[in-house]
Amino acid sequence: MTAINTYRILTFFITGVWLINGLVCKMLNLVPRHQQIVARILGEDHSRHLTILIGFSEIIMGIWVLTRFKSKFNAITQIIIVVIMNTLEFILTPDLLLWGRLNAVFALLFVGLVYYNEFVLNRKLKLQTLP
Repeated sequence: MTAINTYRILTFFITGVWLINGLVCKMLNLVPRHQQIVARILGEDHSRHLTILIGFSEIIMGIWVLTRFKSKFNAITQIIIVVIMNTLEFILTPDLLLWGRLNAVFALLFVGLVYYNEFVLNRKLKLQTLP
């Protein structure tokens, strides 16, 4: 598989993660555990509205990934958000996570994938196109 194909597949995968988590898990509330996590961390009073806003933000992130607009800044933003979000969940709501504290491993794998896609593969592709 060529680097460009790998880059495209990973970009679509990363986009899918954001879109599915935002739309399916949070906005449509098909995974109620996400709203429970928001309620525990940010409070019960507005947890549904906040969960919808977070879901909408994740959908925007997915679209941003797909557009590749300012892709380095986007990758750094993704990494920071995922690390902060998963650190909070690891500390405050491990009982609500799908794999408990093991979720941190999957979050780090995702962060590594985002990093690899942008700062290794994309850089390689840009170097190949230079004259």
